[in-house]
Amino acid sequence: MAERKINRTIYQKKKRWRWLFFIFNSFLLIVFLSLCLVLGVFIYYAKDLPRPEKFTERELFQSTKIYDRSGKILLYEIFGEEKRTYLSLDKISNYLKKAVIATEDANFYRHKGLDFKAIVRALLIDFKIGKFTYGASTIPQQLIRSTYLSVKKTPERKIKEVILTLELERRYSKDQIFEWYLNQIPFGRNAYGVEAAAQVYFEKSAFDLSLGEAATLTALIKAPSYYSDENNFEKLLERRNFVLERMFKENFINKEELENSKKEPLNIVKEKYQIKAPHFVMYVKDYLIEKYGENFLKEKGLKVYTSLDWELQELAEKIVKEGAEKNKAYNAHNAALVAINPKNGEILAMVGSKDWYATSSYPANCTPGKNCLFEPYPNVALRGRQPGSAFKPFVYLTAFEKGYDDKTVVVDEPTCWPSGNKEWCPQNYDGLFRGPVTLRQALAQSLNIPSVKVLDSLAGLNDSIKNAQKFGITTLTDPKKYGLAIVLGGAEVKLLDMVSAYGVFATEGMAISPVSILKIEDTKGNVIEENKTTPKRVIDAEPVRILNSILSDNEARAPIFGSRSWLYFENYQIAAKTGTTENWRDAWTIGYTPSIVVGVWVGNNDNTPMNGVIAIVVAGKLWHDFMEKILPKLPKENFTNY
Repeated sequence: MAERKINRTIYQKKKRWRWLFFIFNSFLLIVFLSLCLVLGVFIYYAKDLPRPEKFTERELFQSTKIYDRSGKILLYEIFGEEKRTYLSLDKISNYLKKAVIATEDANFYRHKGLDFKAIVRALLIDFKIGKFTYGASTIPQQLIRSTYLSVKKTPERKIKEVILTLELERRYSKDQIFEWYLNQIPFGRNAYGVEAAAQVYFEKSAFDLSLGEAATLTALIKAPSYYSDENNFEKLLERRNFVLERMFKENFINKEELENSKKEPLNIVKEKYQIKAPHFVMYVKDYLIEKYGENFLKEKGLKVYTSLDWELQELAEKIVKEGAEKNKAYNAHNAALVAINPKNGEILAMVGSKDWYATSSYPANCTPGKNCLFEPYPNVALRGRQPGSAFKPFVYLTAFEKGYDDKTVVVDEPTCWPSGNKEWCPQNYDGLFRGPVTLRQALAQSLNIPSVKVLDSLAGLNDSIKNAQKFGITTLTDPKKYGLAIVLGGAEVKLLDMVSAYGVFATEGMAISPVSILKIEDTKGNVIEENKTTPKRVIDAEPVRILNSILSDNEARAPIFGSRSWLYFENYQIAAKTGTTENWRDAWTIGYTPSIVVGVWVGNNDNTPMNGVIAIVVAGKLWHDFMEKILPKLPKENFTNY
């Protein structure tokens, strides 16, 4: 009996062990099958996925940026669908990095790509509401999703996301992943990456963001399109404060920083398609597109450093706009200004109309290009206009080159020249005749009849045109169609060309084409284009010195212009010439020192005549206002005595 009892006990123990062994084997089998299933799923979904190392091969599209000469003022961006500038991690504000970590992935530097606690929490919530709504995506997951996968929330996409995230974490450092992420994510307003976002929303670099600004950009990450809408800025403010709370909770900021930053207004730059120095920028852009192609510019992230002096440009725009408004009293509705450094040809300022953005200035009956007194977009500095007497210096200089000088005498008297089947009998501005006059008097007082005689008898038409061409006038392409009236401005020229050509006077005979670009760099800082143009001599210095002496002789021009005209500056030697066309359609003033040349045009886009006003009144005033502001900032140089 006892033996039977012992055997039964042994049997029961064996049976129990068999069950435990069975359960254990079953568990191992389940684990094995589960691992096989997981591995199979990974292999199935991973076989066609891109490798994470393609981050190092993948080229992010970056916009081409056009800067002023300092490289600090962004004038314009040429971009496709994405504005982007890549920044290394050390060039990004610490506030911004901490804000993103605190809000998007507090355990970023502690997990291995996946935050399992957050995943479980999100799955429970999704299970409760019955659909995939809440995520628990880490920064690496977000990076993978935005780069390779769709935004649609499905189990299949999540599996792919996890696979690539783990592989990404295995191959790259946390800092590298974080840098890619900060340069990849969208912020609304076509801004991708933190640098583009900082420029778009705050007009500053991502390195210079304040705590409040960094929190604002971080707030945009959750829903860029929604929060970037000005109608939702109240919600954006709430989201920003939430970001600040998260930073405080993660010990990234203290209580005082939290409270102070919460009190800051958003201070977001109003969304607008604003171009700085628009006429100049479009002039540069046309060159870039012709040379590099528009698609290349939209994608390759070039940095274009122009010749523009932003301080002078702002001043020029202000003076042109205000002056053109005042000139409406003379029925002159538009104006343009160009300033160039004659020593190197660099364009320092270019204003092509009184206001690029003044589309409301179109009259109701105005048809652009036909009957508009003023049009904002056309760059008048690049349009052909008649220069009036502003063309005379080229003729007189040609005479000086042939051996005549400022003491040479011509007779100011009624004179007619054959013109087809008729006679052409020009008049002086005041209708008077002065008899014998020197070339100094004739040019300084802009006398018409003596000037025609200089062209006809002393300088010669063909040689005068050749000189104008050598000096930079590009519109005189067919000399045969021009007659003696060219000395009075009977041929169209461009303001930019005229200012550049007057630069030859300023440099005593050295010519250089207008320069708008100093250098162009690629995304790695390599210089792919750089201006190395040097001036070349196109005429001997001595004739030019005679011209400069005359055009800067205030006493010689006083009988016509007065001793205190808009061309005069006390204690400065400045050469200047005005030009008013027949029928009062164009008014010019161009003046220079050895350091700068400034030209102003005033008139109407459709050639409607002004109300009988001469250039010194409408163009001379604008020119004087600009020169008055800039002369104290320039070297005080005089012309060489002849």
